[in-house]
Amino acid sequence: MSDAEVAAEVDVSRRTRLAAERTWLAWWRSGIAATAASLAVGAFAPDLIEGSKWPYVILGVGYAGLAVSMFVMGEARKRAVDRALDEGGYAPLPGTWTVALSGAGGILAVVTLLVVLLT
Repeated sequence: MSDAEVAAEVDVSRRTRLAAERTWLAWWRSGIAATAASLAVGAFAPDLIEGSKWPYVILGVGYAGLAVSMFVMGEARKRAVDRALDEGGYAPLPGTWTVALSGAGGILAVVTLLVVLLT
């Protein structure tokens, strides 16, 4: 392998690792957004409304759970990608993760809409 080929391979690996780092940061941004939603819905909204407050508190807990899962899954994903890169392989995103997070987010959004409309 020539020096140019080795340099190109190192550059590809470096770019891939930086892309994986940006993806990990996106998991964190999503987790922080879910944390903010948790506070807004579960802590601040109940103080602003008249009537039953418990639905908002329960939703806040749901958004907090979503946030925790994003932080945990983001770290697990980063480790899987790093391991695959070290071994020269590929780590596909598990379909169960996308289904679980999309389902949880969708359910929280629909329940939030219903709580806002019905309270």
